[in-house]
Amino acid sequence: MIDNLHAESGRRLVGERHVERVVLPAADLVKRIQRLSTDHGRELGLRLPARTPDLRDGDILALDDAGARGSAVVVQVLPTDVLVIAARSIVEMAFTAHSLGNRHLQAQFFDADSEYGAEVMVVQYDHTVRDFLDHHGVPYARQERVMPVPFRHAEHTH
Repeated sequence: MIDNLHAESGRRLVGERHVERVVLPAADLVKRIQRLSTDHGRELGLRLPARTPDLRDGDILALDDAGARGSAVVVQVLPTDVLVIAARSIVEMAFTAHSLGNRHLQAQFFDADSEYGAEVMVVQYDHTVRDFLDHHGVPYARQERVMPVPFRHAEHTH
């Protein structure tokens, strides 16, 4: 990745270039090698070196100065179906996080200064998690969100 369009440095770098988007589901952000197509039909091969961070929404994959303004190829991530869990107390959140953690479910946590405007735990939608939250009366909302970090399958051994 060259930079990220969400950063000031990335916006300056892209400038007036024509932006082509590579639209990816969140699950593809963790793939190290893949064939990609832009929204303009351009085919690209991507090979991320070891220890390179996963792709993120807004990552600039290529810049080109050809043509009148040049172009940039940028990652656009499709929203993920998630449950935004807003427990009413630290005890309720601890119980919920512990219970879902026992299922080896990936979670992301956000504070009140985040785009959520509250302290929340976000997990991928799963009907059994929804049933658990309903059964225990834990407040949540189902939403479509572009997550800053992709959910990964949790490896586990005992």
